[in-house]
Amino acid sequence: MYQIDLQKPCTVHFIGIGGISMSGFAQLLHENGFTVKGSDSQESKITKHLASLGINIIYGQSAKNITDDIDLVVYTAAIHPDNPEFATAKEKGIPMMERAVMVGQVMKNYKNAIGIAGTHGKTTTTSMLSHIFLAAKKDPTISVGGILDAIQGNIRIGHSQNFITEACEYTNSFLKFFPTAEIILNIDADHLDFFKDLDDIRHSFHEYAKLLPENGVLVINADIPDLDQITKDVPCRIITFGLHHTADYCAQNISFDSNGDGVFDLVYQGKPTGDSIHLNVIGEHNIANALSSIAIAQFYDIPMDAIQEGLNAFHGTERRFEQKGSFNGVTVVDDYAHHPTEIAATLHAAEKFPHKHLWCVFQPHTYSRTRALLPEFAKALSKAEHILLVDIYAAREKDPGDISSRTLQEEIKKHGKDALYFPSFEEAEKYLSEKCIDGDLLITMGAGNVVEIGEHLVQK
Repeated sequence: MYQIDLQKPCTVHFIGIGGISMSGFAQLLHENGFTVKGSDSQESKITKHLASLGINIIYGQSAKNITDDIDLVVYTAAIHPDNPEFATAKEKGIPMMERAVMVGQVMKNYKNAIGIAGTHGKTTTTSMLSHIFLAAKKDPTISVGGILDAIQGNIRIGHSQNFITEACEYTNSFLKFFPTAEIILNIDADHLDFFKDLDDIRHSFHEYAKLLPENGVLVINADIPDLDQITKDVPCRIITFGLHHTADYCAQNISFDSNGDGVFDLVYQGKPTGDSIHLNVIGEHNIANALSSIAIAQFYDIPMDAIQEGLNAFHGTERRFEQKGSFNGVTVVDDYAHHPTEIAATLHAAEKFPHKHLWCVFQPHTYSRTRALLPEFAKALSKAEHILLVDIYAAREKDPGDISSRTLQEEIKKHGKDALYFPSFEEAEKYLSEKCIDGDLLITMGAGNVVEIGEHLVQK
């Protein structure tokens, strides 16, 4: 297999260079002296930024883009073998590498390669940990699956042996990584268009944990059911954190300030440390995320004052309970939650946020996920005071014709709650502008483009 060596730059072509992860690693290689070029279907803010750095961006994909000077072609899992660039590169015998393999190859270049995994919370925890390493002057290289203000994007190229990245389980991408330290936040049933069931997902997380070397560390949530099934045969030190089970790192005296931000006292191995932690993000789930970040930071001997400074500086990432503004005195928040567990956590957190009435506009993400978790979605959403549904965001899927937001609407009624369905964003916006009152909280929720509803209302 082709090995990426940051000390030996070459020419790399990215098929689909405009993706959030692909673009970040294209920039990383570019700043390490590689000649980087790539193609994408259309211009975007991301591709414009790459072009401004001197990276050659080609719009549209064709065989002629694969020139003989290319040493390596990187592609995403979404690229099919009949893609003209993919097919030409294969025909020419140019070394090829799927995105996750490339990330793993880059990780090999760092002594401390930290992979943050879990069904939920990866972006937030990666961002928290990044803030801590930045506060401690550790000069990390960072790859995060969202836009983090502290690094003004989704990638930061450091000049140390510290590398921090999200590790996604979908299509078993994280099994291609080479971590020396891991966080496993949680394990739930998701991506059931790829995994057979929850046991299949748990098996993948177990395999991910087993990637660690003997001198590495696994920081894992003690609240994961049957935890020993995940940690068995793991060769390195294991550190646990948790809110509901005995763990190495725990939180006591949990409270929430007037903004709903978490406050707690840190406990290590059953003894209070004397450290009071004040977060600037809401929700109990973020207390768990913070505990995992503290555990990793202390493994690397980062002092508590830097940990406190990093956590205090973190005010969330884009699309994670992100306040978008207001209209008519209504606070508008956008959240990426697209799994029942995430929805429940966000709505629970919203209860601590100042408001009169809580409105939730939910856009289901993918037909397969909606079908597989329909009862769970209905139960989680029923915790909202007012529920609005818009059409399913298809993402990578085609409409099978047997599942829709109306199906979810009927399922919610079984919980004694009414949910309104709107076939267009415009109709949902009109209804909200008429019904929401001063002091209400409106959350647009989902991994698709539902954010546009809140943005339009704020701009009016």
